[in-house]
Amino acid sequence: MTRHRLAVWGDPIAHSRSPQLHAAAYGVLGLDWEYTRQRVDEPGFAAAFSSLDDSWRGLSLTMPLKEQAHRASATLDPHATLTGAVNTLLLGDRPAGFNTDVGGIIDALADERITAVRRARILGAGATAASALVAVAEMGAQSVDVRARRPERAASLVSLGERLGMAISVDDLTAHPRDVELTVATLPSGAALDRGTAARLAASGGTLFDVAYSPWPSSLSAIWGSERSVSGLGMLLHQAVRQIRVFLRGDPHLPVPDESAVVAAMRDALRD
Repeated sequence: MTRHRLAVWGDPIAHSRSPQLHAAAYGVLGLDWEYTRQRVDEPGFAAAFSSLDDSWRGLSLTMPLKEQAHRASATLDPHATLTGAVNTLLLGDRPAGFNTDVGGIIDALADERITAVRRARILGAGATAASALVAVAEMGAQSVDVRARRPERAASLVSLGERLGMAISVDDLTAHPRDVELTVATLPSGAALDRGTAARLAASGGTLFDVAYSPWPSSLSAIWGSERSVSGLGMLLHQAVRQIRVFLRGDPHLPVPDESAVVAAMRDALRD
């Protein structure tokens, strides 16, 4: 049986624009692949995953399933190993787990001519925060200020930062912020901070890269201002490009045929 079915799973999922992106790419590539979305919550992951048959080629995973997908993987790419999070599963006898969020963040920032950073801040302490930490490390960050509603949840980020050779400080969102060049917000879509806290973070936060994209502008970007804010749509685009490489070629670093045309079609899909 030909493996031709793909989907994005998460909860919530109705807002996801991944089906538009993937459909545009497979249209250019001339592939008759089906890519859908499905609401799957954390307790339901195991049953949904075990129900997949040989028609399934791969899955994209979003909140709150990235750790579950990591546990379901027989093999892991380096970014998935580092972060403990998988957002891409290539299915088969031995499911292969990948984290394309790290490269998606780096590529999206490169689109904004941000290719290096020394001091960064990360808002949040979940799976996407780990991807952001690895991304800024690969961009040269030497110190990272982690802010979370529950700072105790950031222990794994501190450990990861030490493994990456970075100085990591952790505090709650309301503590006096340190000056940084880049703030990466990994808070859930629609999450809002009180205006005073957001304004203090913005005043010392450099450019805001908010992984959220729906609704946009986010509550944080409204405080930062449009000239200093970058939407998560770029990350969505570029992590999807790497996913398509995985689904087609098994490697997030191997470009697909006519990739410039593929990416152009995907950008157009985001404008619709």
